[in-house]
Amino acid sequence: MPLSFSNIGETVVISRISGSGAIRKHLTDLGFIAGEEVSVISKVGDGNLIVKVKGARIALDKMLACKIFV
Repeated sequence: MPLSFSNIGETVVISRISGSGAIRKHLTDLGFIAGEEVSVISKVGDGNLIVKVKGARIALDKMLACKIFV
């Protein structure tokens, strides 16, 4: 399922990243790689997320969160 469907407080494991090469590279550079744990800190507005990955808090818009499968 896409990361955007995860609940606040939930910790999930990334299974894959979809999208164009540029999007996948951007997300990989931020630390979103298969096998990595991601914790959902909060949801803002219409699906934007604040998550914790590799010890860093990162804000993702809904479009990017939908490219990360867990």
